[in-house]
Amino acid sequence: MHVARSVLAAMAAGALAVTAAAPGSAALTTTVAEWQLNEPAGAGVMADSSGNGIDGVIGSAVVTDTVVAGATGYRWTFVRPNEPPAKPERLVTIDDPRMNPGSGDFAITIRFRTTHSFGNMLQKGQAGSKGGYFKWQIPKGKLTCLFRGYDAQGNRQSKAVNSGAVPLNDGDWHVVRCARTSDRLTMTIDGERTRRAWGPTGTIANKVPLTLGGKRNCDQIRVTCDYFAGDMDYVRIESD
Repeated sequence: MHVARSVLAAMAAGALAVTAAAPGSAALTTTVAEWQLNEPAGAGVMADSSGNGIDGVIGSAVVTDTVVAGATGYRWTFVRPNEPPAKPERLVTIDDPRMNPGSGDFAITIRFRTTHSFGNMLQKGQAGSKGGYFKWQIPKGKLTCLFRGYDAQGNRQSKAVNSGAVPLNDGDWHVVRCARTSDRLTMTIDGERTRRAWGPTGTIANKVPLTLGGKRNCDQIRVTCDYFAGDMDYVRIESD
């Protein structure tokens, strides 16, 4: 737990209140999982502090107990994101059906820092996955949140929202929240800047585990793994 978390929590709460008050948006008040990423060096289990028991498996290449500017978190060291072979040991894996948004409201908050211009930070499913998928990635330092699901007739519905012109790979800590509601995606950056993409994103429910740090189904030849390089301080999942 970093020393500024109470301040950032208050900022996030304020951002949530603004989002909740908007027409057509619901209050995301239930914490599904919260990973504080403060396990000791060499840990193999990422503990869920929400009380819901949604723990993750930490890959052997993920560096735990990393301290940066008062925050203790996980570090993903630099590798080329598309260089063979695949390195599944770089992933943290959470295999739990509660990570599926279904058709309801769903939000993800991550506190992170990076100086690199690539990488998938969080992902559940990927292009071609039955049941849709969602992911966070940071190409060219611009964070993008994507949700892609299906409506009741089986038509694909997809929306993405990005962090805009200001890059987030400046080496500073950033708190970003991406909330999916019935008619929009809303991204809140450091409790101040808000970006939106309007439109529904359908139902998302696949059998692929949620991963931190890159894709799971990849070989670095036909499908790149897009490994993240940087630090994460905490990850929170909320629903309605």
